[in-house]
Amino acid sequence: MVALFLAAVGAGVWALPSAGQPPRQPAEAHWVASWAAAPMEFSELIANPTTAPLAGPGKHVFRGQTLRQLVQPALDGSRVRVRFSNRFGKAPLRIAAASVGLVTGGNAVSPATLGVLRFGGRGSLTIAPGADAWSDGIDLKAEAGQTLAVSTYLDQPTPFATIHQNGQGTSWVAPGNATGTPKMQGAAPLALNHIVTGLDVMTSQPARIVVAFGDSITAGSGDATGGAYPVMLATRLRDSPQLPAGLSVINMGIGGNRLLLDSSGPSGMSRFAKDVLAQSGVTHVIVLMGTNDIGRGAFADVPGFPHTASEAPTAERITEGLEQLIKQARAKGVKLMIGTVPPFRNTPYWTQATEAMRGAVNTWVRGRQDVDGVIDFDAILRDPADPLALNPKYDSGDHLHPNKAGHAAMAEAVDLKELLE
Repeated sequence: MVALFLAAVGAGVWALPSAGQPPRQPAEAHWVASWAAAPMEFSELIANPTTAPLAGPGKHVFRGQTLRQLVQPALDGSRVRVRFSNRFGKAPLRIAAASVGLVTGGNAVSPATLGVLRFGGRGSLTIAPGADAWSDGIDLKAEAGQTLAVSTYLDQPTPFATIHQNGQGTSWVAPGNATGTPKMQGAAPLALNHIVTGLDVMTSQPARIVVAFGDSITAGSGDATGGAYPVMLATRLRDSPQLPAGLSVINMGIGGNRLLLDSSGPSGMSRFAKDVLAQSGVTHVIVLMGTNDIGRGAFADVPGFPHTASEAPTAERITEGLEQLIKQARAKGVKLMIGTVPPFRNTPYWTQATEAMRGAVNTWVRGRQDVDGVIDFDAILRDPADPLALNPKYDSGDHLHPNKAGHAAMAEAVDLKELLE
């Protein structure tokens, strides 16, 4: 019976939970999110002059090649499954073969742990445009913080489509089918990660799955890359004596992301259901959004930044958008904490009008009674001598993004008891 149960839950195509039904925590073994990344559309990235260099040279098509990408699970597990995404693809995505194993260094995988991934018992899979799909579960003993490699063989011409920027420098491409090869030959590094967007582990223990949702202040940028506040929060939680049996903090920040409109990645409102509420076993979310919506108001009359009157950011539109996220989380039984928008004086985003908008949004956030917690990132990060600007000790240098010390202060500002209950 156990084997039949594992086989039944080991396979499946991604789908949203049923509307209006709160997530349940089965007493039996169940899947929980151990690693995930927020997907973006490649064509959008390459169209932006500031991010286009990340695409690298070439025609941006995989042809008979194997991708090997590294992921680092946050939870221990003896069984894993992998999510493959064609969310932004315009054509069916064929995965001819795939594997997973423990990394021994670089792109090398331990031969004893290298296992073939299957999809409903088959060795290959075709994913429709706009869809995601999970592999079957596979036995693989992995510890939290231990690096795994997912290898994907694309035997047909596959244009770059669904990418993410988490963990740059952790992806390679090699000719032919190298999914069963411990050490890839002729591998070339990739600046972007493709197709693989999630890894779950199976557990029979209670787990806290916390999703940090936001823009570059959540994702981490500059000298905070690799030390963004969600990473530091995870460390702080693990050091807590009240730590539950399992805890995973998933960073779903996208640099430049806006709450109301698509810009860098889909809008926060449009991606919240997939990037947060659909994470396996999600229990909590921390929302920090609004900076890029507010800042956009500073460019209302600048050529090259057109928007219609209906798209113009206002405090009312931003708070209405945040209210929608709160309602969606509550409907799914997910606890939500919300953060105030940090200061940004001395940046191109700042005008008296955008400062007034930020103040109105933050007043609304501080007054929320329908959330599980308010995190006053504004109060923590602002300069005591100039409350409209970042504290110099927390400033990365651009007066907008916190440095590592700033991210550490953000992590310290989170009330742990809200995440541990």
